[in-house]
Amino acid sequence: MAQPFDLPDFYVPYPARLNPHLEEARTHSKQWARKMGMLEGSGIWEEADLDAHDYALLCAYTHPDCDATELSLITDWYVWVFFFDDHFLDVFKRTGDREGGKAYLDRLPAFMSTASPEPVNPVEAGLADLWARTVPGTSADWRARFTESTLNLLNESLWELSNINAGRVPNPVEYIEMRRKVGGAPWSAGLIEHAAGAEVPAVISASRPMRVLRDAFSDAVHLRNDIFSYQRETQEEGELSNGILVLETFLGCSTQEAADAVNDLLTSRLQQFEHTVAVELGPLFVEHGLDPLSCAGVLAYVKGLQDWQSGGHAWHLRSSRYMNQNASAPALGMKSVVDLLGLKRVRSYAHVPYEKVGPLPVPDLYQPFAPELSPHLEAARRNVVTWAHRMGLLEAQPGITGSAVWDEDKLIDYDLPLCAAGLDPDATPEELDLSSAWLAWGTYGDDFFPVVFGHGRSLAAARATVERLSLFMPLDGVTYPAPISPLELSLADLWARSAGPMSQGARRTFRAAIEKMASSWLWELANQAENRVPDPVDYVEMRRLTFGSDLTMALCRLARADRIPQEVYDSGPMRSLENSAQDYATLLNDVYSYQKEIEYEGELHNGVLVTQCFFGCDRDTALRIVVDLLESRMRQFQHVAAHELPVVFDDLGLGDDGRKAVAEYVTELENWMSGIYVWHRDCRRYDEESLRRHHRPPRPKLAGPTGIGTSAALIL
Repeated sequence: MAQPFDLPDFYVPYPARLNPHLEEARTHSKQWARKMGMLEGSGIWEEADLDAHDYALLCAYTHPDCDATELSLITDWYVWVFFFDDHFLDVFKRTGDREGGKAYLDRLPAFMSTASPEPVNPVEAGLADLWARTVPGTSADWRARFTESTLNLLNESLWELSNINAGRVPNPVEYIEMRRKVGGAPWSAGLIEHAAGAEVPAVISASRPMRVLRDAFSDAVHLRNDIFSYQRETQEEGELSNGILVLETFLGCSTQEAADAVNDLLTSRLQQFEHTVAVELGPLFVEHGLDPLSCAGVLAYVKGLQDWQSGGHAWHLRSSRYMNQNASAPALGMKSVVDLLGLKRVRSYAHVPYEKVGPLPVPDLYQPFAPELSPHLEAARRNVVTWAHRMGLLEAQPGITGSAVWDEDKLIDYDLPLCAAGLDPDATPEELDLSSAWLAWGTYGDDFFPVVFGHGRSLAAARATVERLSLFMPLDGVTYPAPISPLELSLADLWARSAGPMSQGARRTFRAAIEKMASSWLWELANQAENRVPDPVDYVEMRRLTFGSDLTMALCRLARADRIPQEVYDSGPMRSLENSAQDYATLLNDVYSYQKEIEYEGELHNGVLVTQCFFGCDRDTALRIVVDLLESRMRQFQHVAAHELPVVFDDLGLGDDGRKAVAEYVTELENWMSGIYVWHRDCRRYDEESLRRHHRPPRPKLAGPTGIGTSAALIL
């Protein structure tokens, strides 16, 4: 059978090495698979299948330095996970039996415990044996993380099954997120910790740098696998969850073009990994005061992730499981050299700030929900101006250059109460005033940080400012130090007005949302200091935070804290629903704010620019891609609400009140998106005439010299 495309030139920055205990692992894993019932009589594999797949070779390549006992254990885990994948495919995916698949998956967590039930199939038997051999000597934190990644890998197989049943190809963002769970690379990362004997310290395991390393590693593993497995998955298995197929469908391009684009994204994710190691790990170690031994352990884990990438690539070139004909070294033309060396990364640093781009024509954007506005809008417009004056947000701060980021005219033009009135059309006057003020605070902070800290590259001062913000969100609701800036004063005021009715748990959740938003501003400043256009996946995920989506959604959640079980919020469909809503809003903002950010502010964090940089295309092509993605995310929101959430209700046995509460929350998210759409359309923050007005030099408060060359003498 002819290959559907030519394999691209892969960026493989680290050499693959082979563990010397390969043959011992081969012998052991075959004996183990037979003992667990995975070979003759299983109906899934024969001995010849296991020999051809050669998982011991995979593990010897991906774990080149561990001893023989550890390599055999790791190999058994991979034999188990690939057997599970083929078993689930044969028994449930091919038959479309979702109910049977769920019952099968629901039993598996019991086999990750010290007292497991009697296994009834090879998957259960293998998991029970592996768990007992793996967990001795591991920390509770590692066991919790590894259990979570294993269950994600198992349970999200239902998502793939549902998509096959619906004949639905996911959109690119949805695919990347779900592939991390279904594809199992986060699970592989946990085994790398075990094999290296170097657990990631619990104090940093949830930090942004460690999350990015894990996610970039996972994405690269999965995208590489998609390239090699495209033919088998699409032509033999009827699979719809393949990155090449996703881009073929989304971009409407050829298979070869989609394969090349997937390889470009694979390269970008590897380079994001490298960037995080070089730039973010050192400050993370200092921030948490890690001792040298712990730092060395983290670096051993990083090395393990790198070994896995190179070893996994070498195995894909050799395994009979994949399309790898004609995979020899390419003729070294210019394109090959660029791809092999990863030189496209230069584009990320080549953007010239303040490029004159002119207005970006905003096309008709898909918005299926009828917007509503609160009848208290006019009063909220007056009240937010009064509040901002009282907090000092409309004045320069003594001794801080550039701190006069807003004045009353700007605040009136930005019309943040219009946004609040659309987000919550049923709000009381007091609730609308409070939400308007929260939007003003977040927008002010987003404007303040790049001007005050970004232009002077004052990253240390920015970090100190962010660290102080938590002081003004006390969990007891009342105890905080004296504010030293309008940003702190206004936050203290808002927190006191918001946190009073909240439980302790709700306060923690709400404070975490604000802390994440403020920390994301530091990420933007770091990229600005490097003049680095971010990797597209990192951009989409961080943009949800910089936009403040978690902040406003947290307020929506709190209204139903006791009626919607946490299991619903933790479910894959609910996270998918919220993420798709957030992406719709952030991409919409990127379309409207393109000229403001690129031409007037010298910004790098805009989805249209990120798309231009990644694809090497003009802005009109990039705009079409962003608008298509925006629409895809909205349609995904509708699909999840209509088809996936009801399945969650049934799976969890949710009662009528819980279902009603979720329906109300979905309606609030619909209002959230339509309100943001109306605000962008009708406010005076993004149109060219307003941009020219807002970016004039500020008016002097005292008389001074006038004429050419005297603008620097204005007294602020």
